[in-house]
Amino acid sequence: MKVAKRSGIPPFYVMEVVRAAAARQAQGADVLHLEVGQPATGAPAGAIAGAHRAIDNNVLGYTNALGIDPLRQRIAEHYQHTYSVEVSPDVVAITMGATGACVLAFLACFDPGDRVAVMSPGYPCYRNMLTAFGIEVVDVQLSAETRFQPTPEVLADAGPLDGVVVASPSNPTGTMLSPTELTALVRYCHDNNIRLISDEIYHGISYGQPGTTAWSDAGSAIVINSFSKYFSMTGWRLGWMLVPSELLTTVERLAQNLVICAPTVSQFGGLGAFDSLDELDGHLAVYRTNRDILLEGLPQAGLDRLAPADGAFYVYANVDHLTSNSQELCAQWLDQLNLAATPGVDFDPTNGHRYVRFSFAGSPETMHEAVRRLTGH
Repeated sequence: MKVAKRSGIPPFYVMEVVRAAAARQAQGADVLHLEVGQPATGAPAGAIAGAHRAIDNNVLGYTNALGIDPLRQRIAEHYQHTYSVEVSPDVVAITMGATGACVLAFLACFDPGDRVAVMSPGYPCYRNMLTAFGIEVVDVQLSAETRFQPTPEVLADAGPLDGVVVASPSNPTGTMLSPTELTALVRYCHDNNIRLISDEIYHGISYGQPGTTAWSDAGSAIVINSFSKYFSMTGWRLGWMLVPSELLTTVERLAQNLVICAPTVSQFGGLGAFDSLDELDGHLAVYRTNRDILLEGLPQAGLDRLAPADGAFYVYANVDHLTSNSQELCAQWLDQLNLAATPGVDFDPTNGHRYVRFSFAGSPETMHEAVRRLTGH
């Protein structure tokens, strides 16, 4: 029987590392998990309480395809409080995680054959989803010289574009666009009729300047966010997007047909999560400690070419002085040190063999032990 050619996309390599690490752990090994971009903490107390209330008092049937009104309203208030940006609840769409938001955005904005720029290094699922949808991926190679973030000049060199996907803070590098840099990108895309999709999933996790939302500058950009990272609710599969008015009906109809709605109990949990911001900010203090441990300790292990970890919970390290194959190096670390890290090929098909990503979403004890194993003392 036929298998669709468009389904032949690369794997999400980090999940293969997770599987290998889990298999080793099942054999009794003391594995350090620095491979997966998932908070080690559970959902905040407010989310759990909100879910309990919904389970006890709600039928938990389908909701509106764009989500329950109280959550849409609360997210709109979040933009006013956090960014001083006015957002109407009507443009907030609740989704099945940021992944579900990307699916809706890509299908709403682009036709097969359209040219959409993605950044390398960058989150691999953008590239893989666009490919599966028959959209031409324009790979934009970034470097340490631009702090692994795009500029209007870089986009101009990519030729005619229908769309651009950017992330700040970025996965895997943790680098961020300054407000001025993001404004320049938003204006460039708006002026050139390029749909900008701004993935802001790591907002709330930064160590200097706070994240700036693309919604601040032009109404043509789509903004994507999630409860997975700052809110520590990965398995709840809950995200949201801010949708330009001309796309709202399209996004709603796609959601109705593809997913009906985001999980109802998760939506009530997300509503409750906003009551736990002090708890969540406490997680940020742990990430900051973890970041400091790795930024100080990795150079002692000979890993001293590191991307600026402005936000998120990743350190992206150049390892080409140690290997020409980061997959083999990560396999060696897992085999010899019981340390799981992610090879850069997941994030950059051209130069990723020269890089490794370390996640510091775990505990300070894990980070200290990782440095000890890598340094050998």
